[in-house]
Amino acid sequence: MANKERRVGTVSRGIRCPIIREGDDLAKIVADSVLEAAECEGFELHDRDVIAATESIVARAQGNYATVDDIAADVKAKLGGETIGVIFPILSRNRFAICLRGIAKGAKKIVLMLSYPSDEVGNELVSLDKVDEAGVNPYSDVLSLERYRELFGVNRHEFTGVDYVEYYGDLIRECGAEVEIIFANQAKAILDYTDCVLTCDIHTRARTKRILKDAGAKVVCGLDDIMNAPINGSGCNETYGLLGSNKSTEDKVKLFPRECQLLVLDIQKKIFDATGKHVEVMVYGDGAFKDPKGKIWELADPVVSPAFTDGLIGTPNELKLKYLADNDFKDLSGEELKNAISESIRKKQSNLVGNMASQGTTPRQLTDLIGSLCDLTSGSGDKGTPVVLVQGYFDNYTN
Repeated sequence: MANKERRVGTVSRGIRCPIIREGDDLAKIVADSVLEAAECEGFELHDRDVIAATESIVARAQGNYATVDDIAADVKAKLGGETIGVIFPILSRNRFAICLRGIAKGAKKIVLMLSYPSDEVGNELVSLDKVDEAGVNPYSDVLSLERYRELFGVNRHEFTGVDYVEYYGDLIRECGAEVEIIFANQAKAILDYTDCVLTCDIHTRARTKRILKDAGAKVVCGLDDIMNAPINGSGCNETYGLLGSNKSTEDKVKLFPRECQLLVLDIQKKIFDATGKHVEVMVYGDGAFKDPKGKIWELADPVVSPAFTDGLIGTPNELKLKYLADNDFKDLSGEELKNAISESIRKKQSNLVGNMASQGTTPRQLTDLIGSLCDLTSGSGDKGTPVVLVQGYFDNYTN
C-alpha cells in the first residue's frame, strides 16, 4: 500500500506535569512526562521535535527566590540608602510592585519617574489622545504629580482597574520611605532630583545607563544589577538580577532561573537514551508578541529563552509559498504546481537573505518564535501544562 500523504504540519501540545517543588529532579520529571504523554495519547517522538519547559518550574526546582528584605539590603548597599531615583518601571503588580517594596525599604526617599503615556511594554498611564489634547510633548516635558492630575485626573488600567500612580505611591510610603512622583521620558531628567539612580527598564536598560553615566550620575544601577549575587543565602541571577522575576508571596520573589544549559542538555540526553530520537530542548518565559487591543507587549522577561540546545540557534530559512504560486509558477496548477514548488523548496539555498521569494517570512530568532508558541500553548493560569511539545516545526511542504 502506498504511503499516505501527511495532512498535518506543526503540532503544539501542552504536557501535564506534577507540581514542581524545590530540589526536584526536573530533567527526569520533564522527560518522563513527555514520554508518558506520548504513550497515553498514542503519538511518537521524532528527531527535531522541541521540548520546552517554562522558566517558572526551572526557577522553582532551583529554589531561586529572594525576599523583600534581601532586595532592600542589596539596594541600600549599592545605591546608598538615601534618596534614590527609580525610573522607567513597568506597571505591574506581579512583576514590579514587590520589587518596589524592597527598593523602598532600602531608601529614605524614592523619586519615582514614570514614562508616559505608557510604560515600556505598553501599559497605558494615559492615552496618547489625551496627551495630544493637553498639548504636552511627552518627549521633552517633565510633569509633576500635581500637573499630571490636573491634566489627566485618575486613569485606571484597562484590564486590572488599578491606578498605578496612586498604587506605587502608597506602596512606597507603606514601606517607610518618602515619595515624589514625576513623569518624563528623558532619563537624565531624574538628575535634577538625585544622582543615585536605579533604572528599571528591561530592553532599553543599556542605553539608559549610558545616558545617565554620560550626564554625570554618581551611581547608576539597573534591575539586572540588583540580586545578581546571593544576599544572606538568598537566590540570585548573575546575568539578569531582578529582571524576569515574579511575585511568589507578599514578601518574596521568584527570580529568573540561573544557568540552565545543563538542564536542557540533560533532558535531550534522557529522551535520546529512551527513544533514540534527537530532540531539541529549551527553557522559555514570556513570548514576544503584542496585544493590539490592550497595546501590551508581552515580553517583560529580559529574553524569551535563557537556555536552549544548539539546534535552536538561528532564524527560519523559508520560502513564501504564496509568492512562488503568484509569481514564479503563476501559470501552473494542480500536481504540476505542487511539484514545482516542492522542487524549489528542496533546492533552496541555505541562506535566503535578499531572495525575493523569502520576503514576508518571519525574520526572528527560532527561540523567540517557538517560545511565543509555547507561551500561548501553556498559558499563564491553571492549565497545568508547564511543558510543551512542539512537533513538525522544522518540516516544510515536501516532508
